[in-house]
Amino acid sequence: MRDGDFIFENKGVTVIANRNEAEIKLGGLSVGPFKEGTEYDIRFWVAQELAHAGIVRFREEDTLDIVKLHKIHWKERVQPTNKASPLPEAFYPQLRRYVIHLRKTSQKNPDELKDYDKSIRIAHDIVNSRVKKIVSLSSSPPLPAQALQSLTPEEQALYHRLHRIIHQWRTAILSEKGDGNGRRS
Repeated sequence: MRDGDFIFENKGVTVIANRNEAEIKLGGLSVGPFKEGTEYDIRFWVAQELAHAGIVRFREEDTLDIVKLHKIHWKERVQPTNKASPLPEAFYPQLRRYVIHLRKTSQKNPDELKDYDKSIRIAHDIVNSRVKKIVSLSSSPPLPAQALQSLTPEEQALYHRLHRIIHQWRTAILSEKGDGNGRRS
């Protein structure tokens, strides 16, 4: 499991039960019972398994589509290079679900391939733009928590990790104990 996967997989999401279902055991965890049409808050990885089995579905407002992705992309592009626009809650898990869904549907229906390609380009542009901003923020003096509010929890984790690495690197480079080439003696 990659570092960021833990954050994605354990994030809470709201789902709607597609049918009545008794309590289910998944990976040592009990979920349910489920009543058709009722909303439930569960962990993302559980929701994925239940959605795959057809027991639940993600709420419409918690899913991405190409129109929502375009709006997010536009907002991100109009922001200054040192400021990230706020993203919808659980954006990255939504983006992951959307890309997986498009990949599957485009394999079954070649007409969907155009939407898949376009969405992938937009998603990459959004992610690349945000990573550039996070790298820039990480190389500056530590920011107060308030300044990081427009970053998602996943992005905040990346910011803190990068800030620590850059600080350590900068300290090593500027250390008087180095050999002049940035290496310590």
